[in-house]
Amino acid sequence: MNDLRWGPATGVGSMPGGDAREAAKTVTGSFEGPEQGIPYLAELPARGPGADMIGRTAGLLTELYARVEPSGWRIGDRPGRDTRRARAWLGEDLDALEEFTQGYEGPLKVQAVGPWTLAAALELRNGEAALSDPGACRDLAASLADGLRAHLADVRRRVPGARVVLQLDEPSLIAVLRGQIKTASEYRTHRAVDRQLVESTLRDVLAVRGDAASVVHSCAPDVPFALLRRAGADAVSFDFSLLTERDDEVIGEAVEGGTKLFAGVVPGVDGGLSDPAGSVMGVRTLWRRLGLNPGSLAESVVVTPSCGLAGASPAYARAALAHCVKAARSLADNPE
Repeated sequence: MNDLRWGPATGVGSMPGGDAREAAKTVTGSFEGPEQGIPYLAELPARGPGADMIGRTAGLLTELYARVEPSGWRIGDRPGRDTRRARAWLGEDLDALEEFTQGYEGPLKVQAVGPWTLAAALELRNGEAALSDPGACRDLAASLADGLRAHLADVRRRVPGARVVLQLDEPSLIAVLRGQIKTASEYRTHRAVDRQLVESTLRDVLAVRGDAASVVHSCAPDVPFALLRRAGADAVSFDFSLLTERDDEVIGEAVEGGTKLFAGVVPGVDGGLSDPAGSVMGVRTLWRRLGLNPGSLAESVVVTPSCGLAGASPAYARAALAHCVKAARSLADNPE
């Protein structure tokens, strides 16, 4: 496992609003260093197509381009205005992050959509998902890997003191594995993808991180912890409220194997926040149920919101990130 010193808390990725400087200021101010948490490159989907997670990642691809159609993002032959817009917004976000991380040393997280959610979301010329064509899936994964390699190099150049953490967002991964992604007609579904192929493709894309650490995020039920660990993920990010006791064994194995858990325990949309200790009560309960050493809690768990904060108000987003820091501190101070 990567020996990066992880921070105790972080966000998932998306933030509300459309002001890149304000978002970068909030994120870097919430997590000012390894003792508080992991700052990250904020995503602002409210700006529109190209700032959404699929559009942003499509803009990272090399030698593959995508444009917006009424049905969604579709692969095309050449870069058009949608690609240019996605790249311009990413550049704006990177400029803002660079401004607020002058002299920063510590972990810094960047997010991109993983190869299987991307294959489920991007359409081929015939309107079907790239997922329908094994060759297209291979090309897409290779293009994504090349684009991520360049992106990580850019982040390292802009923030020389950063120890980069690469997060792949795979919300559609379970549906891909179960054959639940609908065809263009919506009357049928694409066949399930072989688990070994899913695993090897993820491993190839995660390999671009070099000496960076890696996280795979999925806010769907039944996260395939074992598959993600075999694919090389150093950490798994998930919505804690979706866990069931069926997940106990694989989570216990993950923790004992050194995998970090990014536990989404703070609501991602506006609402009342419990006291910090209450937010992580379920994590403590899980640890007791698994018979794990309470002293390992702070080393094994990073506290996060349950998913991205794009649907929250700016005030709540700031409060939620601050609450993650306080909840993580509670976990460290009172593990039992």
